[in-house]
Amino acid sequence: MEKILVVGSGLAGATSARCLAEAGFPVTVLESRRHIGGNCFDFRDREGLFVQLHGPHVFHTSDIEIWNFLTQYTEWRHYEHRVTANVNGKLLPFPINLDTLGLLYGKTFTPVAMAEFLRAEVANSNFPSPPANFRDFIVSQVGSRLYETFFHHYTEKQWGKPPEKLSVEVAKRIPLRFNHDDRYFTDPYQGIPLKGFTEMIRRMLDHPNIDVHLETDYFDQREEYPAALTVFTGELDRFFNYRFGKLEYRSLKMDFVTVNKERYQPTAVINYPGEEPWTRVTEFKHFYGQEHPKTTLCHEYPAEKGHPYYVVYTRENLAKRDLYMGEVSKLEKMGGYIFCGRLAEYRYFNMDQATASALGKIRAWLKNRKA
Repeated sequence: MEKILVVGSGLAGATSARCLAEAGFPVTVLESRRHIGGNCFDFRDREGLFVQLHGPHVFHTSDIEIWNFLTQYTEWRHYEHRVTANVNGKLLPFPINLDTLGLLYGKTFTPVAMAEFLRAEVANSNFPSPPANFRDFIVSQVGSRLYETFFHHYTEKQWGKPPEKLSVEVAKRIPLRFNHDDRYFTDPYQGIPLKGFTEMIRRMLDHPNIDVHLETDYFDQREEYPAALTVFTGELDRFFNYRFGKLEYRSLKMDFVTVNKERYQPTAVINYPGEEPWTRVTEFKHFYGQEHPKTTLCHEYPAEKGHPYYVVYTRENLAKRDLYMGEVSKLEKMGGYIFCGRLAEYRYFNMDQATASALGKIRAWLKNRKA
């Protein structure tokens, strides 16, 4: 059988490798890091506490097919993610819901009262129609006061640029609730792999047709791994040697600390939308349900340099992305390459979307071979 090369061992890479291996192809996975799992990587620290090295990851999806696909490789711990925002020392449910406004303004809101309140806030705010950027879109939904309270500083810290520079698409990811539902996600399928994300991905890669090489950079050693098909999940612009200019990616710096408390904060994640240098603090114990006298926290600091975590949706980056994706389309039509995942498609994918992209593209490639 023809050899297949998969670049990256995150969810997109592992999904691709498993599907191709089950189709009978010998698959080599190249991973530049010391561990499999990409940004989903989790492990037990010195205290035996589960932590996620690259920040909080919670799996959620409304797609039963994706849920069932991953359930082949893990049991799930039922977990519904909740986030609070620390506003001047007061913890408020986020995304904004009836209780958020009630606690913030000291009165009870009904869905009708909330809608009327927001209409008045929006009417007293300035923004163009249609909204031209992140700031304008949020203000068009909740008004300038709530925008300043919850979004302005947080967004500027997270992305390293004024919110006015960011695409409306980033803002559309943020829900608004006219009820008391304080869950961050409302998808019907939510959870944490019972033995961790790394173990789930290890099982995905555990197949006699899959060979994994860690600490192996595709760009330094690709000539040593000739393949009939290369599935690429890395940085889109780097693959093309920055032909149309560099795309922006946002990195993170994580600061872990273990404290002598069973629980430190009421929710797994607390956002800090003020002028603190960090954006959020995660307590991983909430995810895994561990019983332990200590707990590990992670302060998250956005960074311009470092391993890429997020694609940056600005007008300039999206224009470059279109040029690169034109080249991707040419390569994929020839049948020798597949680009999938957040970095390779320059998409702000959730985990289920990255899995779905890989699954769909691999199945299409296999179908075309049979045709």
